[in-house]
Amino acid sequence: MYRFSYAEILGDSAAEARDEERIALDRAIDMLTRAQANGPSSPEAAEAVLYLQKLWGFLIRDLSDPHNELAEQLRGNLISIGLWVIKEADQIVQERSSNFAALIEVNRSIRDGLM
Repeated sequence: MYRFSYAEILGDSAAEARDEERIALDRAIDMLTRAQANGPSSPEAAEAVLYLQKLWGFLIRDLSDPHNELAEQLRGNLISIGLWVIKEADQIVQERSSNFAALIEVNRSIRDGLM
């Protein structure tokens, strides 16, 4: 009665995963925008940075998985971006930076690339 190919099922799963990643990045961008408005010492900044570091930690682990189907070079580039995001967020936690704008822009670019 229902006939789906394995590729169709995987395609749906990949599309759903991209949607979830977009939603997670949207949340990070919203949190970073609030943190930027309230300053690097604010509770909003601490919450945004923690969320962002956890998100990118998860993404990096997924990108590092040998079963990840993205092209190797793209995976490497995204891992490098993720490491930069984590380090830049850490600079904010340590009050050595207040570069929310760059974090917002990079995450927005990644999110938009998922569409």
